[in-house]
Amino acid sequence: MVPMRPQGLNLPSGPPIGPPPQLLIDSSPELVHAARSWARESVIHEVPAVPEEHVSDVALIVSELVTNSVRYGTEPGDSLRIVLDACPGRTLIEVHDPCRRTPKRKPGSDVRARGRGLIIVEALAARWGTDERPMGKSVWAELLWQVAE
Repeated sequence: MVPMRPQGLNLPSGPPIGPPPQLLIDSSPELVHAARSWARESVIHEVPAVPEEHVSDVALIVSELVTNSVRYGTEPGDSLRIVLDACPGRTLIEVHDPCRRTPKRKPGSDVRARGRGLIIVEALAARWGTDERPMGKSVWAELLWQVAE
């Protein structure tokens, strides 16, 4: 829900006041697509003038982080929380799971079919990292884009 501004008030422009959009999903490989779709819709809703390339990059990073969390950060029956904070020029993505083990970037390989997720995140994000949470961790990535003037 986007807060409405009362008419007649001279309020500063900027992102809506309130928490960023969040999605709570079961830890299931089948829900990665739903998380991707939600991320696309959320970024477009929060920043309508966002370039399509940025929206695609956000969706790809959400997909990679959620997939890693499903594979390595959860057990059957666990849930994930995805937080997406978008404003002109920047999107911050966080994926929270109940495991404290931090992700490790695997070296590139032409033999392995998996293990490229964090390489993709590193290539697209301005920066990324992990934070400890009281009940697990958060893996986050920040993407930047040029705002048209």
